Amino acid sequence: MKNFVLIGAAGYIAPKHFQAIKETGNNLLAAMDPHDSVGILDSYFPDTDFFTEFERFDRHCEKLKRQGKKIDYVVVCSPNYLHDAHCRFGLRIGADVICEKPVVLNPWNLEALIEMEKETGKKIYPILQLRYHPEIIALKEKIDNEQSGKKYKVELKYITPRGKWYHYSWKGDEHKSGGLAANIGIHFFDLLLWIFGDVVKVNVLEKSNTKVSGFLELQKAEVQWLLSIDSDRLQRKYVSGAKSFRVLIIDGVAIDLSNTFENLHTMTYNNILNNSGLNLSDAVKSIDLVYNIRNMK
Repeated sequence: MKNFVLIGAAGYIAPKHFQAIKETGNNLLAAMDPHDSVGILDSYFPDTDFFTEFERFDRHCEKLKRQGKKIDYVVVCSPNYLHDAHCRFGLRIGADVICEKPVVLNPWNLEALIEMEKETGKKIYPILQLRYHPEIIALKEKIDNEQSGKKYKVELKYITPRGKWYHYSWKGDEHKSGGLAANIGIHFFDLLLWIFGDVVKVNVLEKSNTKVSGFLELQKAEVQWLLSIDSDRLQRKYVSGAKSFRVLIIDGVAIDLSNTFENLHTMTYNNILNNSGLNLSDAVKSIDLVYNIRNMK
């Protein structure tokens, strides 16, 4: 049994990590979040120590270390702009790190973390769970085996409505979230690069605080992509009454990703625990891409 601690326990994504830690037969020693709405812990680890101040959480982790209770993994689910600092914390206390997307907002921050991995001998594992999606794996195998050198015509549409609160939270602040491309699009850009190869050209066609779209030429594909948190767009153009719309269309054949996100975090954890998880080098290309999208006019 491995021991985990988690930063960002009150966030949207934290329950997927609680579930993955429990389903893989491991233990959550401590959790931290400045917000105390973490009753969800009772459903998974009711005995977990909880802190609302990072300094006390840090001190507690040091105490566990002195008591001989090894922390094997620090899980980072905090706001995007804090990932870098919290990953460094995990490495400094001698733990491996599991970090939600995006690992960092800027390419040079990723380079620094890779250097720190070498110095500490510990690893940071990015959560890029769509790489474990069965249909995506089958698609990659098909593309890899294609010998004709053709360029696929691809459309990516991801509409996931958010209310007014989004714009008042850290997620609506581009300096803290990295913008829509980083905050909600990073998984999809990662899988496009993983399947169709490196970026040849990227253009941004429209950009606002509710949507961003553009054109992406990859080695094996030409991609039209749209990311949006506009509920009107979802109801007007796509599925009435749906909560989100996620679809990848390759040469006219659609892969619906709207309702197939269950258990991917647990699959990711199983791979990490079996020493076959993804590493920081796997995240480099998508971090570079969303950084360039964010900084394009």
